[in-house]
Amino acid sequence: FDYDNQLYLVAGELIARVSGMSWEKFVQARIVDPLQMTHTYTTLAAADKINMATPHATSGGQIRPISFFSDQMNGGAGGMISNVDDMAKWMLMHLHEGKYGPQFNQPLISAKRHQELWTMHTVMETNRNPRYTSHFNGYGLGWDLQDVRGNLLVSHTGGLPGMLTSVTLVPDLQLGIIVLTNTEDGGVALFSAVRQTILDSYLGLDNFGWSDKLAKSLKAREGAGDSVTAKVWATVAAAKNATVKGDNFTGVYEDQWFGKVHVFIKDKQLWFAAVRSPKLNGALQFYNANTFAVHWAYQDMPADALVMFMLDENGKAQSIRLKGISPNIDFSFDFEDLDLKRIKE
Repeated sequence: FDYDNQLYLVAGELIARVSGMSWEKFVQARIVDPLQMTHTYTTLAAADKINMATPHATSGGQIRPISFFSDQMNGGAGGMISNVDDMAKWMLMHLHEGKYGPQFNQPLISAKRHQELWTMHTVMETNRNPRYTSHFNGYGLGWDLQDVRGNLLVSHTGGLPGMLTSVTLVPDLQLGIIVLTNTEDGGVALFSAVRQTILDSYLGLDNFGWSDKLAKSLKAREGAGDSVTAKVWATVAAAKNATVKGDNFTGVYEDQWFGKVHVFIKDKQLWFAAVRSPKLNGALQFYNANTFAVHWAYQDMPADALVMFMLDENGKAQSIRLKGISPNIDFSFDFEDLDLKRIKE
């Protein structure tokens, strides 16, 4: 199993090519309008026209507001703005096997296709938590699927910088839980605590103290991550006077999917700049051997990385591999999959 936001962009492009409409117009016409989701928007550009929650991030133990994430190729991955009322309409449609309307007798999705959405296509390891006596776990079409106390549980999360969302459905109980947050980092612990507490109450389980347990787990995870990053930057600081022959590393590198990256000298320091992802740019600071640490100009989602150059017999860089510094880095920054080859000095 591998979760990949990029393939949701592919799905959005596929919809556009088959239907002849953009993803935004298609979803508006086929889902948003029929369900009368009057406060739902299929483009992030609408954020400046509505009373929208402000996204937040956490840095140095402080919560701070950040800018809205408005860059969008197509909306297939995270391109919708909505609220609880509208999402409840969409959720009720799913709880009625694809039907909507006052009597839930109008089909939006055929029963056959709706069943396909909730059919396991990828099997994953099951968490044998005795509290829920789960026996299966897997992925359908855009849905996580598992069983809890003999009931099917269908769920998914989503997020953009400073915004995290959780949707959970238990069709056997006609139960739906939506949690929207305008923060990250602790947002996962927050929506998990709310979701699990509500779910447990409907399953007839005792109070497990989810808020305290998840807050403690979050604090421990953040502490472990901070310890790793602190050691890396302490090593960088100790090596600040190291002599680096910049010409051995400068050039244009390319990954067949990600595109080109420029490594150049700026203000007497090596610099990394991705062409297709302009937010990924920053100074390369010597770490050790042929490895540098980069503190990205973009910090709304912490994703600083180690940049490792592979050298030839003359000490000239031929390729680059990257690795996120913090073990808590968001999975969207899958640096380890990049294979950047030098194409030009």
